[in-house]
Amino acid sequence: MRDRLDEFGDAAVALVTFTRQRNLRGYRRRLDLPYPVLTDEDRHCYRAYGLSRAPVWRAYGVSTLRRYAELVRQGMRPQRPTEDTLQLGGDFVVGRDGRLVYAFRSRRPDQRPAIDELLEAARAA
Repeated sequence: MRDRLDEFGDAAVALVTFTRQRNLRGYRRRLDLPYPVLTDEDRHCYRAYGLSRAPVWRAYGVSTLRRYAELVRQGMRPQRPTEDTLQLGGDFVVGRDGRLVYAFRSRRPDQRPAIDELLEAARAA
């Protein structure tokens, strides 16, 4: 998405995470994010948007384990997570009038909508 951010025009793009407020600056710097990062420590927004947690078997399925194995082969060592790795994310477009016009709720940690789908929803809003 980073390489197509300019295609969103004047739409405001933000990331909402449940990391602690005190960690936001480092979080944004580590991921080199060009847009605002907001925190929802208590996950009120996550619940309001209908986001949930994945069962362990889905979050750590075959594709995730393959990815970890690939990273280890490349010489990287997995680090102990500091966040809830079972929390599922989502992508949403809210219109100028405050109405939710697009919702994508992940069923797996690696699931995200196509950028073209988000762009179309943002343009329609």
